[in-house]
Amino acid sequence: MKNEQAWDGKTRGGVLGYRIFFFFLKKLGLGFTYFILIFVAFYFLIFSFKSTKANYYFFRKIMKRSVPNAVVNIYQSYYVFGQSILDKVAVLAGMKDRFETNSTGLENLYEAVETGKGVFLLSAHLGNWEIAGHFLEKLNTPVNIVLFDNEHQNIKKMLKSQEKLKKFNIIPYSNDFSHLIAINKAIKNSEIVCLHGDRFHEGSKTIEVDFVGQKAKFPLGPFKLVNKFQVPFCYVFAIKSGKHKYDFFAFRGKNVENKVEDIINGYVERLEIMLNQYPKQWFNYYQFWQKEDGTIS
Repeated sequence: MKNEQAWDGKTRGGVLGYRIFFFFLKKLGLGFTYFILIFVAFYFLIFSFKSTKANYYFFRKIMKRSVPNAVVNIYQSYYVFGQSILDKVAVLAGMKDRFETNSTGLENLYEAVETGKGVFLLSAHLGNWEIAGHFLEKLNTPVNIVLFDNEHQNIKKMLKSQEKLKKFNIIPYSNDFSHLIAINKAIKNSEIVCLHGDRFHEGSKTIEVDFVGQKAKFPLGPFKLVNKFQVPFCYVFAIKSGKHKYDFFAFRGKNVENKVEDIINGYVERLEIMLNQYPKQWFNYYQFWQKEDGTIS
């Protein structure tokens, strides 16, 4: 039986949609494109049944919102998600100067990089990871991003072609584990490797933990990697805090030899704090938590 809590590897959108965003951004500006999102978010609220159902469970059962507030929050979440995509496209199109960025804990990244041992950055689908590039550029260290979404390679190639400065190396997740060789090489070269720790594919090894009051499964793979290499790592998040403003957070993790669970618990604890502060920027639009009776639908 298919595990509905496992991510199906699909990210919404298509090449045509991204091209349309590029067109509107370049011809009409970011403000007008934000305006279009008012209607796009409403469309997804009505017609994207599966993700809206998962979102409703999140706001109603996890965040304890009333029914009207839950519906409003779903719409707001779709709208902010659309903004985050536009912001990503704008940055890739060379408009990064339009955004104001503030940081908390950036010194943790500098300290980790200065050890010369390589660094893991653990993040989640909370906020806008791509905006973190503003801060990673300052580290003057090669950055490798492990991508688990291998369905839309054409989109990634198109976005990559729009970048002014190609500073990021993409390591695609592969079923033959060839990505592990690339990760090992990057760490041995004292580079940065970025991982997401909140999604897993069907068949992946997982661990079940308490997360915001209910049971949820997290992938073991990213945390085993961090534990295996015993190099510095940080939990990082980039949160939209204003129309053209982002706040970046970097929290230093504590390496615990042979205790993967401790690394996971540290990640989940930090993610829970951030999620409670910014629930509308939780962009895992599928059934993430189990119900109290153990079911997930």
